[in-house]
Amino acid sequence: MFFLHQLERVITLHPSFFGPRIKDYLTNKLLEDVEGTCTGSYYIICVMDAYDISEGRIMPGSGVAEFTVHYRAVVWRPFKGETVDAVVTSVNKMGFFADVGPLNVFVSNHFIPSDVKFDANATPPQYSNNEDQSIEKGTQVRIKLIGTRADVGSIYAVGSIKEDFLG
Repeated sequence: MFFLHQLERVITLHPSFFGPRIKDYLTNKLLEDVEGTCTGSYYIICVMDAYDISEGRIMPGSGVAEFTVHYRAVVWRPFKGETVDAVVTSVNKMGFFADVGPLNVFVSNHFIPSDVKFDANATPPQYSNNEDQSIEKGTQVRIKLIGTRADVGSIYAVGSIKEDFLG
């Protein structure tokens, strides 16, 4: 689910960037540093604006200045029970992996409908029900998240396509 968060970041800036365009440098450095990153509990998708930039403090010994920047950002946090659209990245006999933007989701063969079977002889390997449904690399699928796990810099999820209107 997407949220608008108010966040804070401390940015250090070298003295060569001091001058009339210092706010532009700080904003650009903020965008480079945080957009597209994962905090462990959510992904920062987009920085909307930097609404408060503090006065810089010169750090003794190095001459760099430290600024505290308050900003608003659109963040995405996957929740258990959320239904998402994904693209399959790999298929094996244990299940398949799919990407939902930056999130990596594994769907075990226990969470795939019983009429959809793994076909190792197909090129490329795929799950198929021998009718109209096949799941192979590059296929778009709709997945229900049944669990998430957060690490320091990433989030992983386990999903299911065993319910109605999924797959």
